Amino acid sequence: VYNADLRARSLMNTSVSLKDKIIELLGPESYSDDHLNRVWIADLVFKDRWLLNRLNGLVHPEVEVDYNAWHESQTGAPYTLKEAALLFDAGSFLRLDAVVVVHAAEEVRMERVMKRDHRSATQIKDRIKQQWPEDRRLLLADYLIENNGDKPLIHQVLNIHQQLIQ
Repeated sequence: VYNADLRARSLMNTSVSLKDKIIELLGPESYSDDHLNRVWIADLVFKDRWLLNRLNGLVHPEVEVDYNAWHESQTGAPYTLKEAALLFDAGSFLRLDAVVVVHAAEEVRMERVMKRDHRSATQIKDRIKQQWPEDRRLLLADYLIENNGDKPLIHQVLNIHQQLIQ
């Protein structure tokens, strides 16, 4: 499984050229002690679609190159998975054989993110407003996993796995 969000964070911390571009776009506050200042950046870009699009325009191409190299290295695997919160926003779903959407009601997603990231409801809503609408993602899904907490996930995942290996 390729985790695009984790790889993006890693690349933003390790790629000198990407760091330089981010600093040029957002300023030196983008990094603190040579590490990505994620909270500061999130507060800035999730209130400004233009800045968010510019930042994504810097990061997504680097992640796509990294993903392609990783994917090519996965010889012998019956399939690979790319986990990406911005799969649709970045357009990378167009280059995949199939798309699995994990769906949960907005209230459930907000509660989980508030707990995980210690963010306010307003901060999370700002992020959600910048993402593709859920109904559009659902229309483009080849497979759907319901993750509201009321259905076991393992059966859904195994069912998709069986279909993918056939």
